[in-house]
Amino acid sequence: MPSPPPHDSASGLFRILLAATTWGTIPVFLAMLTRVDALVVVFWRVAITGAAVLAVGAVTGGLGAFRGMPARKLGALALNGALLAFNWILFFSGLRLAGVAVGEILGYMAPVFVAALTPLVLRERFDRRVVLPLALALGGTVVILVSGMRGAHHGPNVTLGAVMAVGSSLTYSLLILNSKRLLRGVSTVTLMTAENVTASALLLPAALLLAGPTSSREWGALAVLALVHTVFTGFLFVSGLRRVRADHAAILTYAEPVSAVLFGALLLHQPVTAAIVVGGSAVVAGGVLVARMGTGYGQEAPQTDLQESGTPTG
Repeated sequence: MPSPPPHDSASGLFRILLAATTWGTIPVFLAMLTRVDALVVVFWRVAITGAAVLAVGAVTGGLGAFRGMPARKLGALALNGALLAFNWILFFSGLRLAGVAVGEILGYMAPVFVAALTPLVLRERFDRRVVLPLALALGGTVVILVSGMRGAHHGPNVTLGAVMAVGSSLTYSLLILNSKRLLRGVSTVTLMTAENVTASALLLPAALLLAGPTSSREWGALAVLALVHTVFTGFLFVSGLRRVRADHAAILTYAEPVSAVLFGALLLHQPVTAAIVVGGSAVVAGGVLVARMGTGYGQEAPQTDLQESGTPTG
């Protein structure tokens, strides 16, 4: 018999909100890395994260789970690592090309994609409640894209960035669905280790061939992206999720795109147009409606224990 959802605690809600708001500062640190290729940024993020998690696993004994693990489950873990790397490449590239507001908002369509794709991937019954949030999210996306095409700052790079941001949501939803289908019972340390080691191996050639960090400022930004925005917030999110309902946590994580837009406007001087506000509100409303449908459609963190997870990371 499934256990009842936890009652929300002030501590849990604060941890989820703090994690989501911290993810909202990712574009600020990414702006310090404009001379570093996006693939290299992702490599160092997963490499530093992987090293930190390996150290935790060595101390806690969490790496022992790999001994005797079936080949199918190992393959599923490796697939998650590939999806994670591709997701971050698309997300970071979308932020750079389309701007913080567009990149963050369109990157947060994953909950709606998960709800729409679940019947196809997991062969579950179609939930008609998905139609309204899907229409809201897609409508908001169209508003943002059409406005961008007519705006003074429009260019082919902006459109490409917006498409990449939507692609990051789609790859994230596939990551979530793969996790739900194949990776039940995998611990946080095991999952994070497999994902980040796989992603690091795939991106190593890019790190060797493309422009990388050269200054202490760039290395510091990379360290923050890995240790603060991935490791610290990942565990902070998990600890908060243990204390709150997963659907409530999913709603709170929308503090990420909201705070990212504010940080982008205040610190990076990026414009926030009326179309972004209207379209972004529709996308966020669609995600919130999905989150309120139940814990099964929350945008999960790939760094969480899959038996308890329900919402996203940056």
